[in-house]
Amino acid sequence: MSTGTLAAIIVSLLPVAAFLSALMYLDGYRLVRGRAVALAIAAGLLAAVAAMAVNHSVLDAGVDPQAYSRYGAPLVEELFKSAYLLYLLRARRIGFAVDAAIVGFAIGTGFAFVENTSYLVELPSENVLLWAVRGFGTALMHGGATAMYAVIAHEVQETRPQRLPGAVLSGFLLAYCIHSAYNHFFLSPVLSALLTVVGVPLAMSVVYRHSERSTQSWLGVGFDTDRELYTLISSGTLAENNVGKYLHSLQESFPPTVVADMLCYLRTYAELAIGAKAVMMMREAGLDVPPDPSVLGKLKEMEYLRKSIGRAGLMALSPFVHTRSSDLWQMEMLKQG
Repeated sequence: MSTGTLAAIIVSLLPVAAFLSALMYLDGYRLVRGRAVALAIAAGLLAAVAAMAVNHSVLDAGVDPQAYSRYGAPLVEELFKSAYLLYLLRARRIGFAVDAAIVGFAIGTGFAFVENTSYLVELPSENVLLWAVRGFGTALMHGGATAMYAVIAHEVQETRPQRLPGAVLSGFLLAYCIHSAYNHFFLSPVLSALLTVVGVPLAMSVVYRHSERSTQSWLGVGFDTDRELYTLISSGTLAENNVGKYLHSLQESFPPTVVADMLCYLRTYAELAIGAKAVMMMREAGLDVPPDPSVLGKLKEMEYLRKSIGRAGLMALSPFVHTRSSDLWQMEMLKQG
C-alpha cells in the first residue's frame, strides 16, 4: 500500500470515527454502552449496502444523476438509516437527547465507512484533498444528519409519547433537508467540508448542554418523587396527602385483590426507578456498577402484575407510572445492565 493510499484511507475514515469516540467520551453518564454503539454502526453498514444497491439500480435505469443526487439519493439513504432508529424509538431504548445523538451518529458512521470505502475502491486516487472532503465533509454530514434526526425525533416523542409517527417524520425531514442541501453543492466542496467541521460540533454542543440540564433535572425531581412514593407504599399506611388520598380512593373503585396488586406494582416500579437513577449517579462519578441479579425477577413480577391489574387499573396508576421516554428507558437500562 502506497503512502498516498494510506493517507487517503486515514482522512476519509478517521474523522468520523474520532468524532464518535469524542461524543462517547464527553457523555458523563456513560448511558450508551459499547455494544449499543457497535450495533448502531452495524445498522449503518447494512443501511449503506442497501442504499447503494438501490441507488445503482435507479441510476442504471437512466435517471438524471445530478437531480437524483440532490433529491433522490438523500431520500433513499436517510430512509435506510432511519430503520434502526425507528426500532430504538419504538422499543424506548433511547433515554436522553445525548443518547440519541450518539446512536444516530454511530449509524451515520457505519454508513460513511461503507460509502467512503466503496469510493476508495472505485476511485483509487491519492489526492488527499479529495479524501479530506469525503472524510471531514461527507462522512461527518452523514453522522451529523442522522444524529440530529435522532435528537429531534426523541425530543418530539418525549413531549408527545403517543405520537411516534410525527416524531419520526419531523426528524426525517430535518435529516433529508441537511443531506439534500449538502448534495446541492451551494458552496465549493472544500467550503462545504469546513462548514460541516464547524457546524456539526456546534450542533452537538447545544444538544449536550440541553441533555445535561434535562438529565440533572430528571434525576433530581424524579429521584425525590420515586423515593416519596416508595416510602409511602412501603410504610403500610396511606398518608393524608394528595398522593395518599388518591391511592386510598382506588379501594373504592377496584376489588381488594386488584388494589393489592396495584400497590405492589407501584412499589416495585418505584424501587426499580430509584435503582436506575442511583446507577446513573454512580456512573457520572466514574464508578462502574455491576448488574443487579434481582432486576430481571422484579421486571417479570411487574409483567405479571400488569396483566393482573388490567388496562383500567394501569390507567388509574398512570399519574405515577410515567410514559416519557426517559422514564420507560430506565427499565430497559436495568434489564440490559
